[in-house]
Amino acid sequence: MKKIAQLLFILTVSWTLIQAQTQDAKMWQKYELTFTSSTVYENPVQQVRSFEITFYSPGGMEKTINGFWDGGATWRARFMPDEPGKWVYETRCSDAKNQGLNGQKGFFNCVSNERQEAIYMHGPVTNPNGTYHLAHADGTPFFWLACTAWNGALKSTDDEWDHYLKQRVDNSYNVIQLVTTQWRGCDKSSEGLVAFTGCGRISINPEFFRLIDQKIDRVNDYGLVAAPVVLWTLQSGSGRELSPGYYLPDDQAILLAKYIVARYGANHVVWFLGGDGNYTGNYEQRWKTIGRAVFDGKHQGLVAQHPQGRSWIGEIYRDEPWLDIIGYQSSHSNAEGTVNWITKGPMSKMWDKLPARPLINLEPNYEQIGFRITEKDVRNAAWWSLFATPIAGISYGANGIWPWLREGEIILNHNPAPGTSLWNESIEFPGSIQMGYLAQFIRKFMWWNFYPAQELLVDQPGDEKFNHFVSLVKSSDNRFILAYIPVKHTIKLRKPYGHNYTVRWFDPVNNTYSAGTATVDGTIMTITSPSDGDMVMILEEQSDVNLKPRDRRIVIRGKS
Repeated sequence: MKKIAQLLFILTVSWTLIQAQTQDAKMWQKYELTFTSSTVYENPVQQVRSFEITFYSPGGMEKTINGFWDGGATWRARFMPDEPGKWVYETRCSDAKNQGLNGQKGFFNCVSNERQEAIYMHGPVTNPNGTYHLAHADGTPFFWLACTAWNGALKSTDDEWDHYLKQRVDNSYNVIQLVTTQWRGCDKSSEGLVAFTGCGRISINPEFFRLIDQKIDRVNDYGLVAAPVVLWTLQSGSGRELSPGYYLPDDQAILLAKYIVARYGANHVVWFLGGDGNYTGNYEQRWKTIGRAVFDGKHQGLVAQHPQGRSWIGEIYRDEPWLDIIGYQSSHSNAEGTVNWITKGPMSKMWDKLPARPLINLEPNYEQIGFRITEKDVRNAAWWSLFATPIAGISYGANGIWPWLREGEIILNHNPAPGTSLWNESIEFPGSIQMGYLAQFIRKFMWWNFYPAQELLVDQPGDEKFNHFVSLVKSSDNRFILAYIPVKHTIKLRKPYGHNYTVRWFDPVNNTYSAGTATVDGTIMTITSPSDGDMVMILEEQSDVNLKPRDRRIVIRGKS
């Protein structure tokens, strides 16, 4: 019987290799290999310290990733090839006697990808060296517009998820922020399962993650990037025991995180290592230890942190090689302290003193939260954040979307919110749609060359009244100047020497453009916004406008 069992095992492994050799992979798309363990483990993720697969590209490049256990005797490796041609791979397992996992060799052929979505045409999202923006692998700039659906992968039906993702694509979103384990906002999946059990020595539940597989795959099917939170981390309030980033010991937090990263690394993802956490003070060393262990080069995808409200980690984590994006959360308030933190806070003061990385507000005002945050508050926080640093992107959220709120439900471990709109109503909120307008507007420019330019403003209305703050950015060649003006104002700008501009206005509420005028007195331009509401001013250099720096009282008229 023992010999028969061994023969069956060999046949199973051989068939797996034959499949791997004959099935083509597609460039910039998840490719999966399956392996059968020859040893039965009681707790595989604890007993197998490492299972690695090294891939050798047609051009001679080498990449090693972690594989993962998927229940029973099944182990998998998921990889995103980035070069057409024949790839070769070899496995290594810490249990050298496990013939099914150690020393397995094979190959597959990678062919070009004919899908038309940007992530498949241009490749995964990267951060080009020395830049403040994101781009696809081929260099095509990627402006981040995310929607926050923390519970979406955990609770949604397939039909709900499809409806949501299609609506987000139709409204110019390209990133979906979600949670990948039980957490304080959702203690189990729609199937009644949890990602792991235990604390000092956890056990992983692959069945839970198969649901997340489907949801993240579907995100990518729509051409969207998934931004999974690996370890939710809130340390205060109810549901703290549901924050694995808070209560798991370092080694178990690392084990869980490495499992999730191995499982979804071949998808188009940007990782949020922690969620809603404090990564400073007494927690600084813990998170640096976790980040270095999880993202040690055997991972695929960029990495960010999602901090707690009004928390800044830019200086403390400036030299952490695993952190690709400086994420921050301005929280959910339209009060003076929060507005000043967005407009005059550490991001606006420190961005050019740190190693170049994208800076993105990953959680500004949630629309309808506490019924005090309106669509205007959403626009204010988004535009102010966008122009406070080099342009990279912004995230949106609504108080009914993130919990995936349905009729008759309450938001777990959060303050009661009676009357909160349901998830499918909230995706149609004005602010939700207007964030799409924002993205459409920004993408019309070479936005990756735009930097803060507050020095051009002669007087700052926000110094007199905090929520009247005017934010400015300009292109590095001075060809364009953009200003977000939250209420009707007359502003004065110092015109860059030798440059002359026409004026247009963008209405961020109605997604419309109109002509504008400016009065020039020497090097000072005086411009009045045309509406009582918030507007975006566009100054564009015109080569056919023959103005000299000394010309006085000249009116410049723009085009619609």
